[in-house]
Amino acid sequence: MALWMDAGATPTTENEKADLEAISALKESAAIEFKEQGNECVRKGKKHYSEAIDCYTKAINQGVLSDSETSILFSNRSHVNLLLGNYRRALTDAEESMRLCPHNVKAVYRAAKASMSLDLLNEAKSYCEKGIENDPNNEDMKKLLKLVNSKKQEKEQHEAQVSRAVVEAKACLSAIENRGVKIGKAMYRELTGLKKPMLDKNNILHWPVLLLYAEAMTSDFVEDFCETDMFATHLDMMFSEDSPPLPWDINNEYSRDVIELYYEASSGTPLPRSRVLQYLLEGTKGSQAETTGEEDTSVTKTPSYMKGSSGMVKVNERRTLHDVLKEPKFVIPEIPVFYIVSKRSKLYKDFIAGKWSPPN
Repeated sequence: MALWMDAGATPTTENEKADLEAISALKESAAIEFKEQGNECVRKGKKHYSEAIDCYTKAINQGVLSDSETSILFSNRSHVNLLLGNYRRALTDAEESMRLCPHNVKAVYRAAKASMSLDLLNEAKSYCEKGIENDPNNEDMKKLLKLVNSKKQEKEQHEAQVSRAVVEAKACLSAIENRGVKIGKAMYRELTGLKKPMLDKNNILHWPVLLLYAEAMTSDFVEDFCETDMFATHLDMMFSEDSPPLPWDINNEYSRDVIELYYEASSGTPLPRSRVLQYLLEGTKGSQAETTGEEDTSVTKTPSYMKGSSGMVKVNERRTLHDVLKEPKFVIPEIPVFYIVSKRSKLYKDFIAGKWSPPN
């Protein structure tokens, strides 16, 4: 009997031929029935989609239908996988359907939809164009191509924005490194938010600077402190005759002639290069960009020249911001922080004696 024949063997008797034809007919009938059951499951709705996939799989596994009929089965299974969000399986089925029947427009359409869902936009566009070539009047394919082109354009614009953000951040990082400036962990982000230095077209750094009144721990904030500016320039404006008095300075102890400016020396450890770059990218389109290959050339341990003699260092107001930031023992807590004290205040003696420190 044909049931006992080896796979691939050629029937030699009329009975064996008849048996094989009967078996083939049974399998074909089963395949058609499984196909119809699958179609019915799809019509019943989402709860029956998994059952539909099972039916189409059983029909395919009969292995007796023509290429064009089998192509329809793969296309149908692709359709259900799309409905279930199984986009990779949907694409695989659609591609197999097209292999069996290159002009199966539904399979081409489903390959395009799956590719778009997988963000394979070039492939999706190619499938759409192939489908329109096979069926020039297919409006669904044309609408999908329009959507794919729109997403492709958005993606390219986003990638360009990411690339620009990374280039700008790396340029800023190089400028910081070239100046010998060291960036450490943030201290007062709750006061400043996510502020960062910016490099202008003339290769000049512009820093956001936080000015803290040590006595009251209130603050002023300079959005754009150019590295070539002297401290005196900003202090002259802040404490000019036209400026309102500080609301907490009831004894008028903070005037231009008696204030002094300080920074805290050896207050932290310089961050490695990759961490600084991550900070510069934070809040930009490049925040999720891959920055592999950025070697950490910065020291991650406190260098010997920074050890000891920590505390407050008085700033010469006639110096520029750049001159102060490059001081060996100045580690910038993301953005420069300076402390303002008055020689008339009760705090002053303790402050210059090193008996005051910023609150944790």
